[in-house]
Amino acid sequence: MASRALLALLMVVLCSSLASALRSRASDPNMEVKFDFTPFLIQYKSGRVQRLMGTTVVAPSVDARTGVASKDVVVDQSTGLAVRLYRPRHRGGRLPVLIYFHGGAFVVESAFDPVYHDYLNALAAKAGVIAVSVNYRLAPEHPLPAAYNDSWTVLKWVVADMHRGADSWLAKRGDMSRLFVAGDSAGGNIAHNLAMRAGQHGGARIHGVALLDPYFLGTYVDPAAQKAWGFICAGRYGMEHPYVNPMALPAAAWRRLGSSRVLMTVSDLDRLGPWQRAYVDALRGSGWPGQAQLYVTPGEGHCYFLNNLESPKAAMHMATLAAFINRTT
Repeated sequence: MASRALLALLMVVLCSSLASALRSRASDPNMEVKFDFTPFLIQYKSGRVQRLMGTTVVAPSVDARTGVASKDVVVDQSTGLAVRLYRPRHRGGRLPVLIYFHGGAFVVESAFDPVYHDYLNALAAKAGVIAVSVNYRLAPEHPLPAAYNDSWTVLKWVVADMHRGADSWLAKRGDMSRLFVAGDSAGGNIAHNLAMRAGQHGGARIHGVALLDPYFLGTYVDPAAQKAWGFICAGRYGMEHPYVNPMALPAAAWRRLGSSRVLMTVSDLDRLGPWQRAYVDALRGSGWPGQAQLYVTPGEGHCYFLNNLESPKAAMHMATLAAFINRTT
């Protein structure tokens, strides 16, 4: 009987200690969840952000498979804004320049991620471009418009670097008359908004814009998507704002898009597809004098082309982008 009583007492003490520990953890702001943005990240009430993906980085190198060389450059010391440059093997003459923005819902991934490093190596080799992959600042630490401002800073930096005649990859090999901007998912959103800003404020002529499964939404979306957008921009812009819903733009604004060519790629199973297609319709119907190309991949989901680069569909997607960059008419 004494042993049973002792065991019961120990169980009471153990349960009490466990309950106390759970109460202490629940009241710890470093462990209490403020916003759950799974599968991307979790933000805690203390402000701590736990990223669940996109945190692996690889160093610049000379890619053994493609021969493309890469290096990192800090563009703005005050913000830490940096880019990774990619230079293909010498082909003679000057090359198109592509400013690229990675995806990741504005909150994860980087220009130094292995997936994007492999993708840009392959794209630089396939298209014969000097690529500038932008490591823009991420939300929630830097909510929008931080990423848009970073894109503008990089655009101005690229133009200045090409004009100053310095002994740099851009100045020595880049062709300013063939300047492109591109991005996937959130990066496609950034590329669009950069082209709109360039059209309104000048400073650079963008030859073409490639929007690869871009992150666009409309007013009538599910509550989770609305909360996510509010988190990304810290509640500064509603679902009707042109940053996320370009279809809200008046026709006159579309006509100021700072490029004469646009490529829109849509993965057929992407839930963002309706807004991506609506973008092309709105652009074509606005009186904008340029050419809009729509490329649809059947049976694939959002940004499938970033992985398994050797698959037939991903290879065709990249070939379409390369052809868009190198088209002469």
